[in-house]
Amino acid sequence: MQHDTYKALVVEEAADGAYTRGIRTRPVSSLPAGEVLVRVGYSSLNHKDALCASGNKGVTKRYPHTPGIDAAGVVEDSRAAAFRRGDRVIVSGYDLGMNTPGGFGQLIRVPAGWVLPLPAGLTLEQSMALGTAGFTAGMSVYKIIATVAPDQGDILVTGATGGVGSIAAGILCRLGYAVVGMSGKAGAGEFLARLGVTEVIPREQAVQDMERPMLKARWAGVVDTVGGDVLAAAVKATRPLGLVTCCGNVASPRLDLTVYPFILRGVTLAGIDSQNCPMTHRQVIWDRLAGEWRFDALAGLYDTVPLETLGERIDAMLRGALKGRTVVDMGR
Repeated sequence: MQHDTYKALVVEEAADGAYTRGIRTRPVSSLPAGEVLVRVGYSSLNHKDALCASGNKGVTKRYPHTPGIDAAGVVEDSRAAAFRRGDRVIVSGYDLGMNTPGGFGQLIRVPAGWVLPLPAGLTLEQSMALGTAGFTAGMSVYKIIATVAPDQGDILVTGATGGVGSIAAGILCRLGYAVVGMSGKAGAGEFLARLGVTEVIPREQAVQDMERPMLKARWAGVVDTVGGDVLAAAVKATRPLGLVTCCGNVASPRLDLTVYPFILRGVTLAGIDSQNCPMTHRQVIWDRLAGEWRFDALAGLYDTVPLETLGERIDAMLRGALKGRTVVDMGR
């Protein structure tokens, strides 16, 4: 049944430049134009959402705004032939939650080209346990396995207790790779051991001897979620013909490197852009996440909270205090 209003987390900018957020009742008429109206059952919390919720105009240009770059739910209305009322779907990436009202609202209206049918084998909640973080991890794994075989050596995953890192580690362990996790969080060893990670190293160890143009070759491949000096050190320590994927800049967007790892060891640095990934490739990655890449420990990587308590998780994420994933139940 359709309604005239819906609940949403709304971030507002005050006259003094401060930002506040709270649960608001919004009219459906306030949603933007689009072919598909989705009743959101679940969303998830990502770093980009936390930035948006704190007023970062590099993510969201105009406020008031509803964050949430992920949404999974049921089609309420569609003007596109590909989708009908009652279809279960995922919407993630593109402009959702950035400058288009996002998944922290109980309704979203989006272009049909942003909508993906829910893959067989996943519930709506499980799809958001993966969400953009899982999709980004999947894109990184897709690159790694095309270049590096499990018997070629260790794979380093940086920021391994975060959403992208933990899911990438879980998938790689599921596929038989020896994974080393980099994390400075308390309890990281126990957390990552449940995924099959064989060793955990602190950030300080990963960035030793950074002034050198190259480091002792150790990694057959790297999934980097951090950027900055961590990414630079990982590239310098990658074995000949190894592959490093890059999807984050929480440490820094700057990268201080010489060309030596690339021309003396043939290292490949592959950027990961999950936001604008074409739908055809997006479908391939989601099908693998729902199928051959699915790992049992996923159930222990997330917990589910109601929209009303999401603000506490946003604050914790901004402090760097979260492990794993937070799923938001939009119906509670």
